[in-house]
Amino acid sequence: MAIAPTDMDLSSQQTVRVTRPEPPTDFVLQRPLTTEKELLDLAFRPAALNTRVTCRIHRCRDGLDKLYPQYHLFIEHLATGEIQHVMTARKKRKSNTSYYTITGIYRENTSVPEGYVELGKVRSNFLGTTFVIYSHGKNPVKREMTTKKRDLPIREELGAVLYDPNILGFKGPRKMTILMHTLTRDGKRPEYRPVKESEMLLSKYRDGGARDLLVLHNKSPQWNEETQSFVLNFNGRVTQASVKNFQIVHDNDLDYIVMQFGRVERDSFTMDYKYPMCLLQAFSIALTSFDAKLACE
Repeated sequence: MAIAPTDMDLSSQQTVRVTRPEPPTDFVLQRPLTTEKELLDLAFRPAALNTRVTCRIHRCRDGLDKLYPQYHLFIEHLATGEIQHVMTARKKRKSNTSYYTITGIYRENTSVPEGYVELGKVRSNFLGTTFVIYSHGKNPVKREMTTKKRDLPIREELGAVLYDPNILGFKGPRKMTILMHTLTRDGKRPEYRPVKESEMLLSKYRDGGARDLLVLHNKSPQWNEETQSFVLNFNGRVTQASVKNFQIVHDNDLDYIVMQFGRVERDSFTMDYKYPMCLLQAFSIALTSFDAKLACE
């Protein structure tokens, strides 16, 4: 069922805290990315504390791309309306499961072509209920046939997304669980490169070994009798109802929105994220929402 945005009347809500934290500062990309290093830093570095990164995603599904669309990610500067293209995701053809590849974009100057860097991939199970997010690298259990792929480092596991199955077809919003590794004490994202299935996030979570994992969920929307719909307060960043709309929170602080995503036009969406998430993780999580889910609708 679609989730509608709403601007809640906070004056009617009970006061839970005497003071509220200062609103986050919006991240501004001061200039276009000009080197591969700048691109990688933006893609993999967690958002700074008390900072919100605002983005826009355009879906391109014209002509032959209708079944295998492209998704273009832009950093959005709200004060000026400027956007800068930094990533593109493509849904792969001839795959037994949903499989997205993500490429980063930079340009040294206007007189040279854009540079492209493979950043990561998102892959689902057959039902589309589970997705794993990887950096670009080689699969440790797969024998690579080319020298180029053999020379790559083992891929990092950046996260996993689980959608609760809805076998009986009950109407209501999707339920999501996000798995990530906790950051180091100095706020850096550790590199984690599992070489067997038992070391992966999903296995550790299902086996109860979640001590070093960050477990997030989508915020439960409220039912609105007047509109007969589930609603969330996106503070104006989302304008159309959609089953794809969501907000990600930690169970210990439901007011801190780690990430939110939602529709503003037929093929245009906003995506905002904050600490401890990085840009590649947020974009990958958003991609899972686009995918058809046989057992979740």
